[in-house]
Amino acid sequence: MSNLASKSNMDRRDFIGTSLIAGLSAVAGSAHGSAPDQTKPATGGNPFPYNERTYKAMPMRNLGRTGFRVGIVSLGCQAAIEIKGNEKLSVDIMNRAIDLGVNYFDTSHVYGGGVSETHVGLVMKDRRKEVFLASKTAMRDRDGALRELDISLKRLQTDHLDLWQVHNVQKQQEVDQIFSDNGAIKAFEEARADGRVRFLGITGHYEPTVLAEAIKRYSFDCILLAVNAADKHYLSFIEHLLPVALEKQMGTIGMKVATRGRMLSTWTPPALEEQPERMRTAKPGTITMKESLYYNTSLPISTNIVGVDDVKQMEELVAWASEFSPLNESQMTQLEQRTLPIVRQALYFRRWDLGA
Repeated sequence: MSNLASKSNMDRRDFIGTSLIAGLSAVAGSAHGSAPDQTKPATGGNPFPYNERTYKAMPMRNLGRTGFRVGIVSLGCQAAIEIKGNEKLSVDIMNRAIDLGVNYFDTSHVYGGGVSETHVGLVMKDRRKEVFLASKTAMRDRDGALRELDISLKRLQTDHLDLWQVHNVQKQQEVDQIFSDNGAIKAFEEARADGRVRFLGITGHYEPTVLAEAIKRYSFDCILLAVNAADKHYLSFIEHLLPVALEKQMGTIGMKVATRGRMLSTWTPPALEEQPERMRTAKPGTITMKESLYYNTSLPISTNIVGVDDVKQMEELVAWASEFSPLNESQMTQLEQRTLPIVRQALYFRRWDLGA
């Protein structure tokens, strides 16, 4: 490598590092501190959700420019919660999460074919005011998105969402559809104007440059993005998307923290024929859940959503969050190196067909 090329790579790393350090400072604010006033009405006239336990349970961060303070660990409502027949377990998990101080739930119209939202609604009917509630639509057109929103609100037993997100944007064609004359963005703006939605967001895990283009094109409030300790090895969201979101002062929500367990050293791969084709692997993971969580939380991410299988896992996550302190650069690099042998399974959700 030439001296010029080497210097260019160093400059790029320095720029990214400086950007992320500044971003972490911006999202973090005060850590445990006293509770700010979050009872004021925001868009739609509803006061912010408020869980008094969060302030003692874990560090809190700014959800971008929304004005909401979110705990560093949040509940992703897949895993046990999206499985049909898991009503009691789902309710137990969610109630325990709120009691422990979790103040952000993430679900989607499509999770479990609607099962997730229905289960979440069993708790929201009584505890809506304690949880910042996010859901999603996979529709790219106005009418389809509005139909899904009406169904989601009924399932969730609420009259509004705190965050409504465009679900899993993968290709530029989808971005163009969303912003077309009858695109989904029209539905999002209408729902925000009439109070059914407070904030607007976009989500994805496939292609960082497509999502970067979308958030440059429109002033979304939040982005749900897939990052973990293997991210920098391939189509890095940390390098190509996160700095753009931070520059726009967006709320940043991390997902795919442990890739459905496939990154974890405790995971035993099922027989190949029992695994979905795109996720097949015979290799166990290489890092622990705590290491994976701490890696993500050491990034300038407002919060990380994690799905759980039982109440005990929820309790472990909050316990780790309560003890969190950011990893240093050396520790981050070591975790990245340990994930290199399993990069394909750790990033199974990325665009692997380079001709796509």
